[in-house]
Amino acid sequence: MLHAATVTDRCCEHAEIVRAFGRGLLENGAVMDLAMLWSPARWGLRVRSALTAAGVVAVVVLFGGIVMMAMLYRSLYGSVDSFAVARVGEITGRLRTTPVAGLDPGLLSTAGRIEAVRVLDSTGAVLLESPESAGLGRMTLPSGTVTGWEAPGDNDMRVSARQVTGPDGQLTVLAVVSGEPVEDALHEVAIALALGGPLVVLAAAAATYGLVGRSLRSVEEIRARVAEIGAGELSQRVPVPPSRDEIAGLATTMNEMLVRIEAAHRAQQRFLSDASHELRSPLATLRAGLDLAVSHPEAADEQLFTGALLPEAIRMQQLIEDLLTLAAADERGMTLRRTDVDLDDIAATVVAAVRGRRGLRIGTRLPPVRSIGDPHALTRLLRNLLDNAITHANKRILVSLIESSDHVDFVVDDDGPGVPVAQRDRILERFVRLQDDRSRDSGGTGLGLAIAAEIVAAHHGRIHVEDSPLGGARLRVRLPLAP
Repeated sequence: MLHAATVTDRCCEHAEIVRAFGRGLLENGAVMDLAMLWSPARWGLRVRSALTAAGVVAVVVLFGGIVMMAMLYRSLYGSVDSFAVARVGEITGRLRTTPVAGLDPGLLSTAGRIEAVRVLDSTGAVLLESPESAGLGRMTLPSGTVTGWEAPGDNDMRVSARQVTGPDGQLTVLAVVSGEPVEDALHEVAIALALGGPLVVLAAAAATYGLVGRSLRSVEEIRARVAEIGAGELSQRVPVPPSRDEIAGLATTMNEMLVRIEAAHRAQQRFLSDASHELRSPLATLRAGLDLAVSHPEAADEQLFTGALLPEAIRMQQLIEDLLTLAAADERGMTLRRTDVDLDDIAATVVAAVRGRRGLRIGTRLPPVRSIGDPHALTRLLRNLLDNAITHANKRILVSLIESSDHVDFVVDDDGPGVPVAQRDRILERFVRLQDDRSRDSGGTGLGLAIAAEIVAAHHGRIHVEDSPLGGARLRVRLPLAP
């Protein structure tokens, strides 16, 4: 009894250890990790593709095997039964005019695939039979014509029979063939399918696994190259496979994206450099003026503040506002408040605000034109165009509105030095000034036309730089009209 109790205690201790181990696995997540490991979502693309191909091929092979076995079954048994049907037809043809006693004995032979032949009367008694028919016993056939009737028992016999009326009355002629060769053939085909089907499935899975792996090698090369590209190596490109497939398309698209990223990175660097350069000059002026005011208070007169410090502060404020405008446009696009606007009124207001600057003559051709847009943005657009023209004109400026069926053109002409054809796209970029013909003598920042281009793009329009009939530059802004 003491020994039995000890054994029982030991078993309880072992059970408790097993339960504790199970709880530890659950607490540590090991069972969960194992379950996730066997989850199809965690399998690689090659494994999933191979299993999918294997499943599809297995279904196709199984369905094809069933269809093939059914067709083979009908074909082979039809071929076997045709011998019996032919013999029965030949005998019944003779018995329509010939008594049973006068029947040719050769028709009862079992040559070929015929196993036995019998002639029965209306009561089912055997009138005539081949010697091989003795072991068949009595057969109760269905009435009428019978083809391919399987005889009872395990002898694999198939019976074909037909009734005929002749000199001896109503008779039944039957012929027996063996179905064993057909069953042997079907058995061999089934074994071949059972052995070859899995091989085909495995071959399809292996081929898919290899082909997907080969395709993924190109993707891995692209991934590795992208991983190597750093912020200072944006000129690198990923390898493009020679094949014209989806992988090559992916590599081409990736290279196009890298080109855009490199261009944006360079534009950002240039933007930061130009912004820093533009801010340095007014900040230096303000710093120098304030240092002068601190060290020599007697020199801090009204002329210092109004003639030097205040203009530089205003210039820096305008520059910062322009930079914020462009940064907001880059980040989320320029926000517009669209409403019905009279473009001729906006143009007249802007022209009136700048008329008389530098002694220039500003002419206008402003027919009434109505459209949809942001009045504040369109006012700033025309103001920037006029500021550019005022900066570079010699004597004359002409502001025009030209309306057509579906658009309207803002046209600003000046008689200044003009813009070379090669530079006409550049002046719409940020911080771009033409050093020879269009210098920074006005203190401009080179952002006015860039902001104008952003406003035009936000209104779904276009801006062009052309030659002016006045001899200088023509800035043409084309905007869609209101419906």
